[in-house]
Amino acid sequence: MRRLKWLYPGMLIKRWIFLSVFGIIMISMGFAIVISEPNPENKSIAGLIIIIGILCVIIAVKRIVKSLMTGLLPGTEQESAKNRLVEKIYEKRILEKGPKIVVVGGGTGLSTLLMGLKQKTSNITAIVTVADDGGSSGRLREEFDVLPPGDIRNCLVALSDSEDLLSALFQFRFTSGKELQGHNFGNLFITALSKVTGDFTRAIKESSKVLAIRGNVFPATLQKVKLVARRENGAETTGESNIRDERESPIKELFLVPGDCKATKESVEAVQHADAIILGPGSLYTSVMPNLLINGIKEAIVKAKVPKIYICNIMTEAGETDDYSVSDHVRAILKHTEPDVVDHCITNTSRIPKSFYEKYKSEEKFPVQLTEKDERWFEQEKIKLIKAHIAGIKEFVRHDSLKLSDVIMNILSETKKK
Repeated sequence: MRRLKWLYPGMLIKRWIFLSVFGIIMISMGFAIVISEPNPENKSIAGLIIIIGILCVIIAVKRIVKSLMTGLLPGTEQESAKNRLVEKIYEKRILEKGPKIVVVGGGTGLSTLLMGLKQKTSNITAIVTVADDGGSSGRLREEFDVLPPGDIRNCLVALSDSEDLLSALFQFRFTSGKELQGHNFGNLFITALSKVTGDFTRAIKESSKVLAIRGNVFPATLQKVKLVARRENGAETTGESNIRDERESPIKELFLVPGDCKATKESVEAVQHADAIILGPGSLYTSVMPNLLINGIKEAIVKAKVPKIYICNIMTEAGETDDYSVSDHVRAILKHTEPDVVDHCITNTSRIPKSFYEKYKSEEKFPVQLTEKDERWFEQEKIKLIKAHIAGIKEFVRHDSLKLSDVIMNILSETKKK
C-alpha cells in the first residue's frame, strides 16, 4: 500500500512518472525505426522522435525532483537542498576518487590546510598531536584524565560538511560561568562522549558522524604524553604551553615522556596507504614534531615511497623558532628523525604588508627568511624547494588554504608524470 501512495491524487508525481514512461517509449520507437527502416526520410523522423523522448524524460525527472523537494522542504530551503544534493553527488563521484593524503600536525595551521584539501579530495587523514596541555584542552585533560580534544576538534570542524550552525556550535567558547568560562563546547562534547563510550577513538568517530566530515581524524597516540624541550643552556621545559612561554634559551632537543609511547594503529595504516604525506603547517616544536617522536609514525613515513612534503611556517614563533630560516625548520625535523622524512618543502614568497609586519614585530615574530644559503642547502640535501605565493592576509598572517592545496595537488600531479 505504501508504494501505491505514490499514485494517489495530489502527490504531483503520477503525471511525471507517466511522462517519463512515454519518453522512454518514444526513444525506443525511434531507435527501432532507425534500425529497421532503410529510408533516410523515415530515419530523420525517427531522430526527431528520439529527441522528443529524451526531452520528455528530462522534464519528467526535473519535475519529480521538484515535487519531492516541495513536499519535503519549505520553499526557503529548497534551493539550499538542491545545492547540498549537487555537492553530495560531486563529493561521491569526484572527491572520493582523489588522492589519499595524510596530514600530520596540530593547531590552527593543520585545520587551515584541511579546509582547502577537502575541496580536492575526500580521502584525507589528519594525524593530530595530543601533547596539548594549555587552555580548555589542558583543563579537561587534568580534571577528567582524557586526551586533549582541542586540536582534534579543530580538525573535525575543518573537514565538516555539516550546517554552519553545527560547526559554530562546536567552536563556541563560553565567556562566563565559574566552571565553564574558557571552555569550548566541542571540547566538552568530545570529553563527554569519551566518558560515555569509554573510548576516546570512538568518541572522535561519533563526533565525525555528527559533523559529517570528509576523511578521518586520528590522535597520534592514545597514551597521555608530556612534551619536554631541552634548552641550549641545559635547562628542561616540560609541557607544550610552557615551551611556548619560555624564551631565555633556544631549543636544543625535544622528547616525549614516556619515551616509548606507541602510535595508534589507524595512524600507521593511513601513512602506509597514503599517496602523499604532509607535515605541517603549524608550530614546529609543539604541533608538528611531537607526532614524529611517537614510535611507529616516523618509521612508517620513512618507509613510504610517496611525496613527503613539509610546509614551512610563514612567520617565526617566539620561544620556538626565533631567527629560524626555512632550512633551519627542516634541519630541526631531520635532526630528530631521519633524512627520508622530508623530500619536498613548500615556503611562502608573498610579501607581508608593513602594518602586519609591525604588529607581529611587537610579538617578536618575523617572516621566515629564505636565503641563497638555504637554497644551496636544499639542493645539496636533494630536497625539492617549492616557492609559492601562499600567504592569506586578513586578520592574521596565515596560509591561504586553497592556494596551498593547489600547490600540493600540483606536486602530486608532477610526481605521477615521472
